[in-house]
Amino acid sequence: QVQLVESGGGLVQAGGSLRLSCAASNDRISNYAMGWFRQAPGKEREFVTTTGWTSGATQVTDSVKGRFTISRDNAKNTVYLEMNNLKPEDTALYYCAASRTFGARPEYWGQGTQVTVSS
Repeated sequence: QVQLVESGGGLVQAGGSLRLSCAASNDRISNYAMGWFRQAPGKEREFVTTTGWTSGATQVTDSVKGRFTISRDNAKNTVYLEMNNLKPEDTALYYCAASRTFGARPEYWGQGTQVTVSS
């Protein structure tokens, strides 16, 4: 089964940017729809964005539209989340996830990378 490892999280001031990476092993990401989810302290994990096999099909939650962009490099077997104009409410543990069906609940998850946005 595919294994996912996130990186790139950290502490950033409001208005700043970060790029998260999700490196996959044991399988090709081209076999999956790939997505990002997040979980803030005391809250349930929520969907952020997902992209289909060719990056043509993409879904983005309203709260990050125009600020976050998902992309995938099938050759590097890596998925990225570009986050711009970060807000304190974006503070969360960010998870990479893989699903065999676009739009379905992911079957595989990474361990998460922490993003903290200070005001």
